[in-house]
This record gives sequence, structure tokens and C-alpha cells, in this order.
Amino acid sequence: MNNTGSKETKVLKESKRKIRVEFERTSRWTRFRVKYLNMNFVSSTLFKIFRLVLLIGIAFVILFPFYSKVMGSLMGQEDFVDVTVKLVPKTWTLDQYKYILLENNYLQATFNTLVLSLICAVLQTMTCCVIAYGFAKFKFKFNQQLFMLVIFTMVVPHIVLRWSMYLEFADFQPLYLKPFWDGIKNIAGEGGFLAGFTGSDGIFLLNSHWPLAILSITGLAYKNGLYIFMLRQFFKGVPDELEESAYIDGSGVFRTFVTIIIPLSIPMMLTVFIFAFSWQWTDNFYTKLFYPTASQAPALMPSIVKVPKSLATQFAGQELYTSAVKNTCSLLIIAPLLILYLFFQKSLVQGIERSGITG
Repeated sequence: MNNTGSKETKVLKESKRKIRVEFERTSRWTRFRVKYLNMNFVSSTLFKIFRLVLLIGIAFVILFPFYSKVMGSLMGQEDFVDVTVKLVPKTWTLDQYKYILLENNYLQATFNTLVLSLICAVLQTMTCCVIAYGFAKFKFKFNQQLFMLVIFTMVVPHIVLRWSMYLEFADFQPLYLKPFWDGIKNIAGEGGFLAGFTGSDGIFLLNSHWPLAILSITGLAYKNGLYIFMLRQFFKGVPDELEESAYIDGSGVFRTFVTIIIPLSIPMMLTVFIFAFSWQWTDNFYTKLFYPTASQAPALMPSIVKVPKSLATQFAGQELYTSAVKNTCSLLIIAPLLILYLFFQKSLVQGIERSGITG
């Protein structure tokens, strides 16, 4: 059998060598015509040219806005009234970055947003992990119907729930805490130590991190439906035999989840954590909703998007310059996220691949 295979391989090599020798003996024109003047070569070349042009166009559409913002952030004020300046500044300067850092409380806003984003990302990752594991591995009544409601939360516009969430946390009082809270208020009395902190019936939680923390820990925060879906798809791919083996060895559901499932799902959980952290970092809807009083609200990333006083001058190109300064603020906001992506790029790609929503 081996001798037959070796003979066939030898004959095939000799045939290829003979064809190559005969091809090299022909004229150059004949070789050129056979190699290039055929429909297969023409069609493959046209496809490669089309693909190259398409990729260049997509890259231009994606990178051009970012490039224009970076160049605008490095321009001086005189460049915005000079008609000869298009995309490359004549007067290179870092004044925009300098005064944004010094006058817009950038460092304080970065620290406050970092704390808030970490709190929300950790709570959302843990909560969504538990919920998704329940949907993926446990069979109970109305499982599919409840999961469809989770998916439905991804469709509902946030502005629809705006005033209901605002009123809920302006006078926060869960039904199960009502008797306890009424007793506390009766003990405190009118004008007691709770005066100014409570609403008519509950606690005033606005201008604090509590609303976002409560939404995160209850699985109702921004994009939690997507996180639950991603984790559920991952958990459905985990073999049931792993859990069954743990149950046979005497491990309970909670211990199995902590010691077996969570270590396996670290790449997926890290992906969810990065998504939650990034969306909370750049959030402008909930931060404005839950921090309505500017004087009491902590400095967060949306608050730095303004023109510093040292740059607020009156001249002909003021509108263009103001837009460029705000774009510079946006670049400074996303700069930490770019650094985060550079460190966790590999884990992020692996998590998305294992979620089962690619392709």
C-alpha cells in the first residue's frame, strides 16, 4: 500500500516537472498569453481591485472624521480664519489640550467617572452573569417568555422611561421597604435628621451614584439585555457534563457556578465588563438624568465638554473654533478607552467569538 502511494507521488512529480519544462521551452508571448490573457486571471484581478478600492473607501469613511478632529485640536485660532488651511494646521499648538486639562476639571472628572464606571461595570457583569446562567441552564415555567422580555428591553427607547425613572429615584421607596421606612420617618419626626433628604414618601437619591448602582445590581441598567443575551449564548455552549460531574461529587448549584462556570467564562465576562465600562464612561443620558443639579453633581465626563474661559474669545471663526474645542474634549474623553482597548483587545475579540453572535 505504501509502495503504491509512493509510486503515484513519484509519477505525479515527474508529470509536473515535464509540464513545467515544456512550458518554459515555449516562447515568452505564448507563456504571457496563457498565464495572463485568460478569463480566470482577469476576473480575479478585477475582484482584487474592487476589494482594494472598497477597503480604502471604508477606511476613509471611518478614519477621516477622527483625523479631522485630531488636526483641528492642534490648530491655533488664526488657522480657523485662514481659507488656505484645510486639514493640516499652519500654527501648531497644544493650547486646547492645555486649557481643557487645567480649566475643565478633566482629572477630577476622569477620577469620578472611573469610580462610577467601575461600580456599574462590576455590578452589571455579576448580575447579568447570574441571570444569564439561570436562563441557559435551568428549565422553569415561562423561561422563554421571560427571556423575550429581556430581549424586549433592548428595543424600548430610553427616552420613553426617562420621567418614570426620574420620579422613581426622586422619591425612592420600594414597596417591600415601605413599612420599615415609615417607621424610620415616624421616629425621626418632622424636621428631624432626615429633613431635606427625603421626599414625600421616600428617599431623594438624585445627584448621587445610587440610581445607577441600583439599576446595575437589579439588571435594569443600560444595555443589560444585550449582556444577558451574550452570556446566555456562552453558557448554553458549556457542556452539561461538567455540572453533572460536580453534582455527583456533592457540589451544590452555587459552588458549581463559582468554582467551575465562572472560571470558564472569564473571557466572556471580561468582554461584558469592557462593554459596560465603556458605555457608562461615555454615557450622557443617564448622567444628566440622575444628576439634574449642576452645583451638587460630581464632575463627570459630559461636564468637560465646554470651551475653557481662556479660549472663549470673539473673532470671525469663533463657531468653527468652538466646535474644534468641543471635539478636542471628545478626544480626551475617549483617550482612556483607547488605552483600555489596547490592553484587552485579545480578550475582547475572544469573548465576542465565544458569545455565539458573530457571523
